[in-house]
Amino acid sequence: MAGILAWFWNERFWLPHNVTWADLKNTEEATFPQAEDLYLAFPLAFCLFMVRLIFERFVAKPCAIALNIQANGPQIAQPNAILEKVFTAITKHPDEKRLEGLSKQLDWDVRSIQRWFRQRCNQEKPSTLRKFCESMWRFSFSLYVFTYGVRFLKKTPWLWNTRHCWYNYPYQPLTTDLHYYYILELSFYWSLMFSQFTDIKRKDFGIMFLHHLVAIFLISFSYVNNMARVGTLVLCLHDSADALLEAAKMANYAKFQKICDLLFVMFAMVFITTRLGIFPLWVLHTTLFESWEIVGPYPSWWVFNLLLLLIQGLNCFWSYLIVKIACKAISKGKAGKWNPLHVSKDDRSDIESSSDEEDSEPPGKNPHTSTTTNGTSGTNGYLLTGSCSVDD
Repeated sequence: MAGILAWFWNERFWLPHNVTWADLKNTEEATFPQAEDLYLAFPLAFCLFMVRLIFERFVAKPCAIALNIQANGPQIAQPNAILEKVFTAITKHPDEKRLEGLSKQLDWDVRSIQRWFRQRCNQEKPSTLRKFCESMWRFSFSLYVFTYGVRFLKKTPWLWNTRHCWYNYPYQPLTTDLHYYYILELSFYWSLMFSQFTDIKRKDFGIMFLHHLVAIFLISFSYVNNMARVGTLVLCLHDSADALLEAAKMANYAKFQKICDLLFVMFAMVFITTRLGIFPLWVLHTTLFESWEIVGPYPSWWVFNLLLLLIQGLNCFWSYLIVKIACKAISKGKAGKWNPLHVSKDDRSDIESSSDEEDSEPPGKNPHTSTTTNGTSGTNGYLLTGSCSVDD
């Protein structure tokens, strides 16, 4: 184990030439980032998760109720042991042949069976109230941490001149504000890593999981080798659009359409400007070129920049989806009501639609209908193919 630790913490990988870990030990005159500081993120992540539960229960839920957001979820499907067994053990999307067999077995018409599968699938969707509470928590935390980041950074020299990120590197002392900012951000991402398995599931689950992993690794990595100054720029820049996204989702759930549209446009402008403009031209420029000029490259420098380029790749992917959503919204707006969050349902599933329209017609016994109803045509085709979508 000692050999593994010595290999992992090899100074030639982590630190510039002629710098050792002994040079970065805390003294009475200066405090430097220490790897063991990162352990603080785990209890703080648990505390954030508990604060979230309390916030959603006693703050977000009353706000949602005051906005007339209903707590009830989709309509419950009529209990049926045969259909439930098919749904859980065989398929959630029965084909035409299976539908006809079930119709004969239950003496139900095909349309009623299709409706049952749609309603049963919708039962697993979260209620609008739950989605509003989750968005309100993320909005509140994102707004707080972004505001704190701006207030902290405006007092620092490296916000106004990024070359200060590398002057006297790595002998840059760790301030209390910077330490708090870093550990708070790391704790939040750890809490998201744990809670995403119980949060509302969306189609971009895998991408978000990768994003959280890269963010945790990047924050931890930059803290250990004392690249925290440029790390604060990365964090604050990427926090700038999050609150607008969650605010747009809340407005959507509350059915404030004009506010929703405005917030979505603001979110798209801020997101694309910061992540496709400012981030590469400002942050990547200093990490790739100014640091090369002032400090020079070393192994962990390459890893750090590769992680930043991976983040930029994700930024490009999400920007593409946002532009795609906007184009669909504009084309739809020519024919009627523009709701960018509704149009985005099949693209960026984290920007959701709040419309959960349910067909309330009870199953009826009409075996003759099955001879004229096709499971893949007309209304029935819609009911079947549109029956399950976990991101609604």
